Amino acid sequence: MDTHVVIMAGGVGSRLWPVSTPALPKQFIDLLGVGRTLLQLTADRFLPVADLSHFWVVTSERYVDTVREQLPDIPPAQILAEPEPRNTAPCIAYACRKIAARFPHANVVVTPSDALVLDTQLFTRMIRMALEATQHTGSIVTLGIRPTGPHTGYGYIQAEKPQEETLVKVLSFKEKPNLETARRYLAAGGYYWNAGIFVWNVDTINDQIRTHAPGIAAVMDRIEPAFYTETEAAVLKEWFPQCEKISIDYAVMEKSRDIRVVAGDLKWSDLGSWTSVGDHIRPDGQGNACVGEDVRLFDCKGCIVHADGSARVVVQGLENYIVAAKEGNILVCSKEREQDIRSYSE
Repeated sequence: MDTHVVIMAGGVGSRLWPVSTPALPKQFIDLLGVGRTLLQLTADRFLPVADLSHFWVVTSERYVDTVREQLPDIPPAQILAEPEPRNTAPCIAYACRKIAARFPHANVVVTPSDALVLDTQLFTRMIRMALEATQHTGSIVTLGIRPTGPHTGYGYIQAEKPQEETLVKVLSFKEKPNLETARRYLAAGGYYWNAGIFVWNVDTINDQIRTHAPGIAAVMDRIEPAFYTETEAAVLKEWFPQCEKISIDYAVMEKSRDIRVVAGDLKWSDLGSWTSVGDHIRPDGQGNACVGEDVRLFDCKGCIVHADGSARVVVQGLENYIVAAKEGNILVCSKEREQDIRSYSE
């Protein structure tokens, strides 16, 4: 099987300021203090299904050197630089069209770069199951995550016959719900979190984009003659910004008729908030989760302190607070107000 992995690594992660910034977003950071960045952890969990020579990373022009430093074994020509962000549909269209030009029988997994998966063995089994299906059919397969609660920050996938670790037909994709709707999904059963991980063969996705997003396909038609030539960057810079700014969910997934889901409890998180980061750092006896070389807490409970790369950080007398420090920027914020961090940092 000719398997390729496309890692999307262009996001800015503004909810994790000041550690994650546009200069160095969360996918390039060791958020959990484990010695590997989220991008590196993402690549690691795909090694059982594909060789690094078949890995591709789509990122912003400004992050190309960072990707090369963190994943030096990926061929430099397979680190694709977007001239400007246009959301996931143009990003995926570019990568899959370019793969198809040299690997016409490729089976492709597309994944975000900034999520966490703790059950990597189950993850490998689910990806292999998806790849086997897409190798022999024109189906698209997506991964679903068993919900652990009525989360309002994730999109949902509704499955026809809910049965985990089995391929079943997708009935619909649901946008991020309010709390009442999320509770209704969980009570009904057959709803899974949408992790944004998709599997298909290159013919299928390129045909689906041409059918459902013909404007994007037309832009790729303009760019394709320059693939693997010295003029590719210039042609890409001219034409890529003309793509509609739209997600793959809106452009294709919600319109396609043959999508399957394989779901399971992957111990997954998108690490989209400081609380979700803290949930995956081993706490001390008072429930404090800390990352940093010299973090000292006194009379603190339930705090998250992230001070990697900083000198000594001392916190006294706080309960259920977030303290984050990087390069002279310091955040001290109640967990109850963490949804406001993005606006605080503007």
